[in-house]
Amino acid sequence: VYVEFGTNLVPFFIEKSSLHKGNQLRVQFEDVYSEEEADSILKSSVYLPSTMLPELTGDKFYFHEIIGFKVEDTNYGNVGILQGINDSTAQALFEIDRNGIEILIPMNDEFIVKVDKVNKAIIVETPEGLIDLYLEE
Repeated sequence: VYVEFGTNLVPFFIEKSSLHKGNQLRVQFEDVYSEEEADSILKSSVYLPSTMLPELTGDKFYFHEIIGFKVEDTNYGNVGILQGINDSTAQALFEIDRNGIEILIPMNDEFIVKVDKVNKAIIVETPEGLIDLYLEE
């Protein structure tokens, strides 16, 4: 994996890992054996080369894969282009650009009809009026 230090990504090799408390991964990096060494990388961002990610099938996707996809609503039509995903909120949100106007749609399985990776499109079915909330002046 790569650990972010400022603007640099530094490679670290995993010696061993184990699940801890169900949803936490405890990792032992090679050459990091003291608490002081571990503290120096604590709370740093960690990256995995995308070539090492397992391929997802069907409507499953990694966030980075769908940036730039066209978003269409079954009732509304063309919504815009997916610019990003905000996953810092309780519910992750699609951040869509529609001619300079930002539209946020919850990333909810009930709203996602299809992820068409071949045609780079996400088909959603949102509640009536949700998209209009962003377009009314």
